[in-house]
Amino acid sequence: MSLEAIGALREPVRRAVYDFVVAQPEPVSRNEVAEAVEIGRTLAAFHLDKLAEAGLLVTSNAPRSGGPGAGRPAKLYRRSPAEHAVTLPPRDYRLVADVLASAVERAGVEPAAYAAARERGTKLVDGALIPRLAELGYEPFEAPDRTIRLRNCPFDALAHAYPGLVCGLNLALIEGLASDRDVRLDPGPTGCCVAIDSKTKKR
Repeated sequence: MSLEAIGALREPVRRAVYDFVVAQPEPVSRNEVAEAVEIGRTLAAFHLDKLAEAGLLVTSNAPRSGGPGAGRPAKLYRRSPAEHAVTLPPRDYRLVADVLASAVERAGVEPAAYAAARERGTKLVDGALIPRLAELGYEPFEAPDRTIRLRNCPFDALAHAYPGLVCGLNLALIEGLASDRDVRLDPGPTGCCVAIDSKTKKR
């Protein structure tokens, strides 16, 4: 399935459709996609359904508001929570990460792990903050309240298994990376649990 999913993104228009959908905070309709990508609604629906078949998007239905068809259900699309990866030859880094996370919790050495994550964050500083966060897979964006939010947790599977540990590691890593900002835990229904003040600290 992962190989099929990655192959589905090779087509340029389909990749543009996917990139638009995953960048939105809420599920989107085919009409929104068609307008954003500048293609017809039928073509937008075709690519959206192909992405859903590949497991890259999931669908839901909600009543339309305003305009033609108001009140009737509309098919909406958002990114699938499933992860897709291909390694040749096969590798299973998540297994060893799971073992190490379990060992950290059993030994009660979270403070040492957080210190190591914070130190690593300071070593990852390279240019502007938002592009660096994007390179690391956090998918940052500036919310209306001028807070930098993170659409994606690069360690999502482990975060579900060890939420306290992994959220703490995310916080410490980003504290090191954004030492000139106020960084806090502010979990939402999706994405990373860390929020960052868009303004630098006063010195």
